[in-house]
Amino acid sequence: MSHEPRLDELEVRLSFVDEVVQGLASADIEQSQRLAALERAVRELRAELASVRSSAPSDPHSEPPPPHY
Repeated sequence: MSHEPRLDELEVRLSFVDEVVQGLASADIEQSQRLAALERAVRELRAELASVRSSAPSDPHSEPPPPHY
């Protein structure tokens, strides 16, 4: 009884599993990079919002009306 066909099948399966694992690792790296970029963007937006809030008048009613009024 020869085990060679079973070994061939296992080698093919292992090769497929290796490819899938490599693909998942690449996807994980890409997602991590995208997440880091989004986190940086949120930090920048928060800082910009804080800057806008600090420069805005504390009482919106003290602001002059728009020119069309």
